[in-house]
Amino acid sequence: MNDEMNDKLLIREMVEQWAVWRDAGDWQRFATLWHPEGVMMATWFQGPFADFIRVTQEGWTKGVSILHFLGGSAIEVAGDRAIAQTKMTISQRGDVEGAGGPVPCDVVCTGRFYDFVVRHEGRWKLLHRQPIYEKDRIDPIDPGARLTLDSALLATMPEGYRHLAYIQTRIGYKVKMDMPMLKGPEVEELYRRGARWLAGGALER
Repeated sequence: MNDEMNDKLLIREMVEQWAVWRDAGDWQRFATLWHPEGVMMATWFQGPFADFIRVTQEGWTKGVSILHFLGGSAIEVAGDRAIAQTKMTISQRGDVEGAGGPVPCDVVCTGRFYDFVVRHEGRWKLLHRQPIYEKDRIDPIDPGARLTLDSALLATMPEGYRHLAYIQTRIGYKVKMDMPMLKGPEVEELYRRGARWLAGGALER
């Protein structure tokens, strides 16, 4: 196995560990995956990984349920830097408006993790994670329940993560409304940022 293929396998392992350890609440091992300057970007949080761990733990105590499932990866390696794109789904459970009161629902959002990865102290570490949100849907846990969503509010949400943003707003999070989606200027600029960084440029936050 050549060095580049081995690096890609190690990066993929890191991406998989991220999903498993984060969703399991294994925070000690989860923290080892991050570069000391690592930053997490999400709809509901943007900032240093240590703060991401803290606010995620706080959400857990309030009953917030967000899980991840991974698909295939495409990884480009350039020396001690790499860009990894991994297909994923984000699944969040929460209550929304229904005909007879609050209705427990699952929102599933499909997209990609777009990761800036660096070799640090002999291991591949996550320096910056920017998800790309492609499409989502909302389904009541009880298929017979009837939802009465605020259509005016829903229409203001970004198309790629409309229902995810809606349910997160409803439970009190301030949602970032200009995240990269399948198409548009935000995702095109993300690709350009990634290419510049992979070529040796500074990381543009």
